Amino acid sequence: MRVWFPFLALLLLALQGCAQAPLRATGDLGVVIERAQGSVQLVETSGRSSLGRIVGLGDLSHASVNFSRDGRYAYVFGRDGGLTKVDLLTQAVVGRVIQSGNSIGGAISQDGRLVAVANYTPGGVKVFDAGSLELVADIPARDAAGKLSKVVGLVDVPGNRFVWSLFEAGEIWVGDFRNPRQPELRKFAQIGKEPYDAMITADGRHYLAGLFGEDGLAMLDLWNLDAGVKRVLDGYGRGEQKLPVYKMPHLEGWAATGTELIVPAVGRHEVLVVDQASWKETGRIAVHGQPVFVVARPDNRQVWVNFAFPHGDTVQVIDVPSRTVVHTFKPGRAVLHIEFTPRGEHAWLSSRDDHKVLVYDSETFARIGELPAESPSGIFFTHRAHRTGL
Repeated sequence: MRVWFPFLALLLLALQGCAQAPLRATGDLGVVIERAQGSVQLVETSGRSSLGRIVGLGDLSHASVNFSRDGRYAYVFGRDGGLTKVDLLTQAVVGRVIQSGNSIGGAISQDGRLVAVANYTPGGVKVFDAGSLELVADIPARDAAGKLSKVVGLVDVPGNRFVWSLFEAGEIWVGDFRNPRQPELRKFAQIGKEPYDAMITADGRHYLAGLFGEDGLAMLDLWNLDAGVKRVLDGYGRGEQKLPVYKMPHLEGWAATGTELIVPAVGRHEVLVVDQASWKETGRIAVHGQPVFVVARPDNRQVWVNFAFPHGDTVQVIDVPSRTVVHTFKPGRAVLHIEFTPRGEHAWLSSRDDHKVLVYDSETFARIGELPAESPSGIFFTHRAHRTGL
């Protein structure tokens, strides 16, 4: 027995090691929002498979996601004001706070230590410690008259800053959070009527807010705040009847293709081409319906477009050099989101009403994968952790 006991102990330890889950990294992981049941489905892009489901995330009817800089944690922003921290490796909720009555998205700071949330109700921005979800700053969105506004278009920018827009007030605010408990704010008023969403260029320099109340974009050069807000694409639909808007475009999905932006025109069946040097319109591309997401493939050669009701079953692919639609197809009912794999070889699409996530080869346009999902909407891959403004 004295001879066998050490051997048996070593054998037991070896068997325990074999029973443990294999190690895995996070670079090919992502989550699919399952809006109908308040869950996210964990997926991996290498094998195009589902790894599990995390439940108990509240109202995800308009949810978005940011990732920690190591890609391990997903921060899920729910429409019920919930901020939920999910561990992708253990597939568990590790933190959750109900921080408002109605929120619309968020951002994570450049250093990964702060998570900011944009709120519709009561209106304002709350900033949390990314590790503990402790509240570190609460900034109501009040205009000069003291009236609260919905906050939209919240993005992270270099220097541990966040930028956001106030819908009713027509303002853009820049918050410097290098000292997060005493943030410094800079406010720009009268930027245009009803900014509804915004994006930031990949270099983190230019913040552009789309205006619902008038044709045009409000642009702020973050390298030169003293220059104030500049109007670009002013009156692009002047003299023409705007169509009823069934779903607002999402400007985070604007396609920045190197020297140009391809942006959805509100209430129109076209996308606009904007030169990033002059910030002038250089072309228009007619599309199938009112565009919602206009998403560039990572190499910027293609732009994929989905559409609002009643054309939600259709996706079009634009060839950027020729500015022409080269492929039109109908993946499924209510295509809500498009997400490319990190190097762009595959495009993942959510078909809400068919309860599926569909995977396409971005060169041949062949369908190469399909996953069941409960009313899927947003698809978010962890490579977003390393991009400004996402």
